[in-house]
Amino acid sequence: MSARGARILVVDDEPAILRSLERNLRGHDFQVETATTAAEAVGSHERTHPDLVILDLGLPGPDGLSVIRALREASSTPIIVLSVRGADRDKVAALDLGADDYLTKPFSVDELLARIRAALRHVARPASGAAAIFRSGDLSVDLERRRVTVGDREVRLTPTEYELLRVLVRYPDRVVTAGMLLDAVWGQDAVADSHYLHVYVARLRQKIEPDPQHPRYIATEPGVGYRLLVEETRRSVI
Repeated sequence: MSARGARILVVDDEPAILRSLERNLRGHDFQVETATTAAEAVGSHERTHPDLVILDLGLPGPDGLSVIRALREASSTPIIVLSVRGADRDKVAALDLGADDYLTKPFSVDELLARIRAALRHVARPASGAAAIFRSGDLSVDLERRRVTVGDREVRLTPTEYELLRVLVRYPDRVVTAGMLLDAVWGQDAVADSHYLHVYVARLRQKIEPDPQHPRYIATEPGVGYRLLVEETRRSVI
């Protein structure tokens, strides 16, 4: 899906932020709908069928988590959460309920626009969640042949390292929680914890990153999980 002309539903109860987001998004050729409560958000979504939702968690009455829960019962519309709630548990709760991304206020408009473009690109991908060959800069992952290269160099990964990378490739530009990765790679019944995951991410970075201390491809979302970066969003994500 092209970002230009996409319809975005912005849900926030702070008038100044709502006006600022609406002005900035319209200035970048988006169509914008607004809502200030959970009920308005769900109703607007049902009426207008937006391409993407930008959602504040701290709404009056039922909060933003209730909106995520309601929308996910009916659709897969991308949801980007904007909130002053910076605690890890709030991020994890929103992502586990089905939000696609999370930004903590205050935020950069340029970063928000990058996240919007990334979410809309994800919608345009096939249902499998990834193309047969994923590329980001010098990194290439051939999912059919299970072949990973960095530039002209083929990278030899263990089965677990490859499976970890494959799961991240399925959700490019999106935060994947530690719990999701542990379940997908080791299984729900496996004895694994976040330290286990940290060790394998470190091993994977040693093999694919030009500088593992300053990751170019696998970004850490502190207290939440990891994100596989693509070329366009690298500069905007910390």
